Amino acid sequence: MGWYFIRHGAWRRHMACMITAVVSSACFLTGYIIYHANAGEKSSGYTGWIAAIYFPILASHVLLAFVTLPLVIITLVQVFRRRWNRHKRIARWTIPIWLYVSVTGVFVYLMLYKWFPPGA
Repeated sequence: MGWYFIRHGAWRRHMACMITAVVSSACFLTGYIIYHANAGEKSSGYTGWIAAIYFPILASHVLLAFVTLPLVIITLVQVFRRRWNRHKRIARWTIPIWLYVSVTGVFVYLMLYKWFPPGA
């Protein structure tokens, strides 16, 4: 929605969407780290066609998740410095990667815990 709003000149709505996105992502990341620090990682044990789908999605998700955090920070720094051209240039890379990580994260969760739970 933030992308939609900025493309239509509604910068205040864009700002509200992006603040919401950053805060909710930060809360999720904090909860994720706390959970996995206490519970550990869950091995899928997948083989065959499920593994052929799951592991590339997981690998790209993890790799790009590490890229997303610094990109979001760099994008935000440009906002605080009011460097709108730099913000726009970096955001063009940040948003598709951030969206990909968000969507693949949901798929990884669904595959691991709902659709094909290990031992099921």
